[in-house]
Order: sequence, then C-alpha cells, then structure tokens
Amino acid sequence: MRKPIIAGNWKMNKTAAEAKAFAQAVKNNLPSNDKVDSVVGSPALFLETLVAEAKGTDLQIAAQNCYWENAGAFTGETSPAALADLGVQYVIIGHSERRDYFHETDEEINKKAKAIFANGMTPILCCGESLETYEAGQTAAWIEGQITKGLADLSAEQVASMVIAYEPIWAIGTGKSADANIADEICGVVRKTVEKLYGGEVAQKVRIQYGGSVKPENIAEYMAKENVDGALVGGASLQPDSFLALLEAVK
Repeated sequence: MRKPIIAGNWKMNKTAAEAKAFAQAVKNNLPSNDKVDSVVGSPALFLETLVAEAKGTDLQIAAQNCYWENAGAFTGETSPAALADLGVQYVIIGHSERRDYFHETDEEINKKAKAIFANGMTPILCCGESLETYEAGQTAAWIEGQITKGLADLSAEQVASMVIAYEPIWAIGTGKSADANIADEICGVVRKTVEKLYGGEVAQKVRIQYGGSVKPENIAEYMAKENVDGALVGGASLQPDSFLALLEAVK
C-alpha cells in the first residue's frame, strides 16, 4: 500500500501573516500521518515561518522550486542546502508553470532532482502536456519523454522514494480537469515508464499524484483509482477549511 500524499501548492499567494495563520489553523487538525502525508508548498519567503509552526505536528513543508547548486553566483535563486537547513522536507520541481513561463528544461529539472536528494529532501517532480498535445493523442509519448529525462541517472532507491505529479497544463487553474479515468490512465503511463526504467518493485513504490482543478468535491473520485496516490492542489489548498476537507476525503 502506498500512503496517500496531498500537497497544497500556494503558487505566488499569501503574505507572511496569512501563511502563519494558515499553519496555525490546520496543524493540530490534520489526519494522522499514518493515514496521509499532509504537505503545504509555499513561496520561499514563508518557509521558515511554516517550518517553525509545523514543528512537532504532522504538517510537512515543501518549497516550490530550488536551484541545482548549493551556493554560488546565482542571484535570485534558492539553495537546496539552505532549504534543507531550514527543515523543508519536499521541493516541487518541473511544474508546468515553471516549464512554460520560465522555460525550464527536462535536463535542468533532472539536475534539481539530484540536488534535492543530495540534500536529504524529496522531490515532487511534475509532468504534464499541453491541450494541443492532448488533442493530438500524443500525451503518453510526451509524458514518457518527460519522465525518462527527468529521472536520468537517479538510483532505484531514490525513484522509489520520490513523488511524481501528473498535471495536464490544460487543467491548471482553468476549472477544467481530466476526469478520474483519464488521470488514472496517464498516472499509469508514468508508472509503466518507471517500471520500464527501474523495474516493477520501484514502480509499485513510487507515489504518483494527480493535479489540476482538484477540489474537496471531486478528490475522492481520483483517489479511488489504482494509479493515483494523491493530489497536488492549487486554489483549493489556499484556505484552511478546504485544505482540511481534502485531507478528510482521503484518510
């Protein structure tokens, strides 16, 4: 059994005070960590506050990005070593918005994954296709390519321990969502790609999330599917009540 993981992705939202208030509202009301991993992905500005608030609770904290070097002349970037030193547990990499708006490549995302592991954290590696790719029936080939390049030279142990999130670009912030059957099919493509690269045991251990307009009202449909182990959630993770409702629907 793979333990479900629900990760909120706040994107570029909230102030420091709002982030602290959110953590205080949810940290003592979470389902047991034995049932589900409860993760909040925050802008870097709020990570120290969130880690401090989450200490001693089941709330886990994710950064939304990092660089692939620990230090150097990389103005404006975030060091994975510094994130680990803060106590961050996860780092989201390869999100479709990062790939689209900031032109991140599979090769760069792969370097970030290696740096995250080297610093004792866990990557949440995102993949996803455009509406044009989806409508052309090329989703499976596109996803297999992203996963193959993103996992290059990682060990089997690393891949088994990481999280992969399938987020179709056409379902992010649009109100549209791939239905549960489509999500299960493409998460299955991810799992089969991992099996092709690393074998069946690793493929059965790696956790695969679906993301794209997931809400408390529809999350149970996704979680009922064989290949969906959780959700990477945007807008519905911004309010404490909604975030807790997502977790309650899963446990």
